[in-house]
Amino acid sequence: MLPDNRQPTHPGKILLDHFLKPMNLSQVGFAKHLGKNWTPAKLNEIINEKRGVTVQTALDFADALDTTPQFWLNLQVNYNLWDALQEHEKVQSIQAAS
Repeated sequence: MLPDNRQPTHPGKILLDHFLKPMNLSQVGFAKHLGKNWTPAKLNEIINEKRGVTVQTALDFADALDTTPQFWLNLQVNYNLWDALQEHEKVQSIQAAS
């Protein structure tokens, strides 16, 4: 469910505030732990909301943090949907038009 009065929290902020900080783990350390497809810059872009969580990202985060990919993807979808709804011009329902 989307909040009415604020944008949902970006998954990068959740990653930083609820996982990396409590684990006392740096972005560089986490990127190294994730492996060869990860750079500190890529991780930093997610944390700074310049990049979203993809399916592959969700799989990697879920494996490393003992969560589920759905957790990360739901955070991203909620963030994207709220953002899109702010500019969406509602289309009339086909049911109402007939």
